[in-house]
Amino acid sequence: QVQLVESGGGLVQTGGSLRLSCAASGSIFSINAMGWYRQAPGKERELVTVITSGGGTMYADSVKGRFTVSRDNAKNTVYLQMNSLKPEDTAVYYCNAEYVIGQPGELGYDYWGQGTQVTVSS
Repeated sequence: QVQLVESGGGLVQTGGSLRLSCAASGSIFSINAMGWYRQAPGKERELVTVITSGGGTMYADSVKGRFTVSRDNAKNTVYLQMNSLKPEDTAVYYCNAEYVIGQPGELGYDYWGQGTQVTVSS
């Protein structure tokens, strides 16, 4: 079993910064991609950013130029640096680990963190 533990959420004023972390633990041989999603009240969960094991990244248009994702493969940890935060960034942020393989030759599975609240006040 694999667990994802997020940290770093909180309350910040408009224009402020926060850094989220997500550490994956358990039986892990490899992780294909790690990413961040968010869900605001009354809205569907949306993709914020993804980073592959090779370091390739993609971002939602709404966060480009403000958010930066990074990853430490040795620690199975993904980070999200969020700058110039806006009230519309307020949401629960979820970490995702895509196609996690526990042992060589096994199938991979996706896992989710429990979510961390980010609130940006105007």
